[in-house]
Amino acid sequence: MENADEINHWQETAVNGKHYEWQLSNGHLWLPIDNDHLIETHYCQPGAKGITINFKHMKVFIDFDELLTQNVDLKVQRLSFLPQGQTEDIGWYFRDDQLWREFGSQSSNMQSSSISSGDVERQFTLNPRGSFNFTVGSLSYSLDFSTMTQTNCITGLRRNLRRRPKFTFNAESRSSTSASSSQLTDGGYRWEFMGDEGIWTEYKAHVCSFDSAALEKQYQLNPHGQHPFKIRRFSYTLDFSSMSQVNDTIGTRRAVRRTADSGSQQDSSLGTSPRWQFQDIGGMWKDYSNSKSSISSQDIERQYQQTPSGSMKFTANRFSYELNFSAMTQKNMSTTTTRSVRRLTQ
Repeated sequence: MENADEINHWQETAVNGKHYEWQLSNGHLWLPIDNDHLIETHYCQPGAKGITINFKHMKVFIDFDELLTQNVDLKVQRLSFLPQGQTEDIGWYFRDDQLWREFGSQSSNMQSSSISSGDVERQFTLNPRGSFNFTVGSLSYSLDFSTMTQTNCITGLRRNLRRRPKFTFNAESRSSTSASSSQLTDGGYRWEFMGDEGIWTEYKAHVCSFDSAALEKQYQLNPHGQHPFKIRRFSYTLDFSSMSQVNDTIGTRRAVRRTADSGSQQDSSLGTSPRWQFQDIGGMWKDYSNSKSSISSQDIERQYQQTPSGSMKFTANRFSYELNFSAMTQKNMSTTTTRSVRRLTQ
């Protein structure tokens, strides 16, 4: 029986646009994981095997296929909660010779299967440990949920399967990956998409005929528009409103993010956005940067504007930190080392 605190927590999560929650347990209590939208973004990519996070001063690897951690004392779970009558949009994928392909899309030999992700999910819901057969052209296949494999009934070739939720845009994910359209720059933003193995990859002109600067110009013209482009024989659509990239041929959807390069962000009301710095062990002031930590000056400033006397937590490499705005300090949660922090405005 859920208590009042649990019910209020779930209701608050739903109001904030999240329909999921990632939790870890040491065998006694399930605890929500901070910033779990980062886990969710990786989990929605079929090519991502897992992710390493910092939790309670520990480095924890979450295996997405098994939903297990490498620490035998820690259990992980992903909760999904949607309004009554709604179902989660699930994608089913098989490992082709080159990529993870969604059912219903074209494989590398340009053939499409007779079933879609929705068809597979319906069979899975009926019997999560069962199996069923389907065809692709003149070939027949058997899909086994208990082993998460697909087998060619003639050749015996077996391929792995993955079941992952589709990436869903919400206000939280966009607030951490994009900024106001009033912030004009000269190529001062980096545009990246989530790669097959859960790695953020920047758009490069020699690969897709445009780079971050070109994308930023398109975004400034219409922050809620779309940008079509091609890579080799595939065509894609980049949707600014949902911050996602869709393969128009096979339907694969990837998360996209827009982050400010340190020191380049412009603000229409301030002239230059405030820079946040910490004092290192040698007494030198250094900028917060996305390349070295999970936050940038832009992320810190956004949180500071919401709660100037509050605090925020973040990770850098394998350590967790707490940034205290009232004391203007940064504390290493493992070593308890405290460093000074400052906010520079012009």
